[in-house]
Amino acid sequence: MFNVERLRALHALAAHGSVALAASALHVTPSGVSQQLAKLERETGHQLLEQHGRGVRLTAAGHVLAKHASEILSRMSEAQSDLDGLSEEILGPLRIGSISTVLRAVVPGALSALHRRHPRLEVTLREGEAEETLPALVRRDLDLAVLESWDRRPAQLPAEVSYRRLCTDTADVALPEQHRLAHRSTVALHELADTPWVSWAAETACHEWLVQTLRSQGFEPRITCNVAGYPTQLELVAANLAGALVPRLARDSVPAGVAIVRTRPVLQRQVLALWRTDSERPAIRACVDALAAVTEQQTLVAPHDHQ
Repeated sequence: MFNVERLRALHALAAHGSVALAASALHVTPSGVSQQLAKLERETGHQLLEQHGRGVRLTAAGHVLAKHASEILSRMSEAQSDLDGLSEEILGPLRIGSISTVLRAVVPGALSALHRRHPRLEVTLREGEAEETLPALVRRDLDLAVLESWDRRPAQLPAEVSYRRLCTDTADVALPEQHRLAHRSTVALHELADTPWVSWAAETACHEWLVQTLRSQGFEPRITCNVAGYPTQLELVAANLAGALVPRLARDSVPAGVAIVRTRPVLQRQVLALWRTDSERPAIRACVDALAAVTEQQTLVAPHDHQ
């Protein structure tokens, strides 16, 4: 009979690609992972790892067993979920990753309500975009991920996850009050071809969405600022340095000097809560319900010509 912790070490190595990263994910030392894998090799009678440069990689036997390990761990998660469902009390750890806009506008209220109802639930929270949190969810480093899926750049969701839509959010264009179109209530995006833009860091999903959206309107955007975080982007707009596409959920306040204008076409995103289908348990359901309740209570600020 194989030792579960040794199978977990093999699964982590297969998922992360190195002993050091596997150890970090499992919160143990690299030597501890190596010892577990050496014992697993003796247990199976097969060589599971081979040297590859300065690290190791799985052998054919290693890949075969890693596949079975993934299935075994998945079934164990299902069993734990079923057992958790027999208990009325919601407790234990819950690891959440969320995009910054939802983390700022929704998550504090949701977690506060969750803590009042379930004081023994131990929540840990980290900020991250989909390109970080979705792989972490699949690897079981997170229990729940909250991310965005833009209509013009939908998120690619793995088959092993389930999701619930929390809300539909709309992005408007933020322009400096001095901009020639700032007085408008609505602006066609192609009219902003000569406007400099502030965007998120290159190679992030938010940046790619902005670039693809503006290219679809017939021009190559001139991005002069790359900044993570909509509040900072709005300050750069207020300083008359650039325009920005900002979701309404991200606009808890708009600095003086910024005009918020509706766009044509309308730009929308779905905000989703995701979890592994085989790991659904009462704590996850309770958290998703709390997030949905707070999101429904949010009054998304409708854009005005000047705010």
